[in-house]
Amino acid sequence: MNIDLKANIDLAGIKIPDSKLTREARALVRATEPPLLFHHSSRVYYWGALAGKRRGLRFDLELLYVGAMFHDMGLTHQHSSADHRFEVDGANVARDFLRSHDIAQHDIDTVWTAIALHTTPGIPEHMHPVVALVTAGVEMDVLGLAYSEYSDAEREAVVHAHPRPAHFKEDIIQAFYDGIKHKPETTFGNVKADVLADKDPHFTGGNFCSVIRRSAWRG
Repeated sequence: MNIDLKANIDLAGIKIPDSKLTREARALVRATEPPLLFHHSSRVYYWGALAGKRRGLRFDLELLYVGAMFHDMGLTHQHSSADHRFEVDGANVARDFLRSHDIAQHDIDTVWTAIALHTTPGIPEHMHPVVALVTAGVEMDVLGLAYSEYSDAEREAVVHAHPRPAHFKEDIIQAFYDGIKHKPETTFGNVKADVLADKDPHFTGGNFCSVIRRSAWRG
């Protein structure tokens, strides 16, 4: 069984490696995530890989692919815990998947970190290329960061292979909300608190200064 060639585009020599690991990763994510998240994650791979090539980075395309494809698995009902950040849930799914394929522990740790930190701005860009590029891909697809650094041809090819719905912006915000609304406390100190604040008029986020002032310490 090969990767669907219609969705495995070749951009400046970048495509999805046709291996047992990537085929099974694709099949698992496609069977688990709704189309919105599956195509989003697929685009994240291409944006990240293109950014890495543009920056002259050396990185493993298979590890980047797994990191990109699994980065939102924690939003799905099947893999959402009651009390962990959704990023950690997704990282744990990727970890277990990679272990089942006998991937080296240091590579598993890299992918785990890439997924766990993909919503923590300002840190991934200074880390291992796979960590940096998963975040770069997410930031391009969700936030439009570095949009102008991709050519029209690149953007059109990726979106043709993995369609971006006309209402993607609102749809992805809703998907984030649906995946985390049952555990609002896990958004303390990260960007997903903004999603809850946008969708839930009764949401009150945690406050770092209040935690300090209310601690058991005197003075």
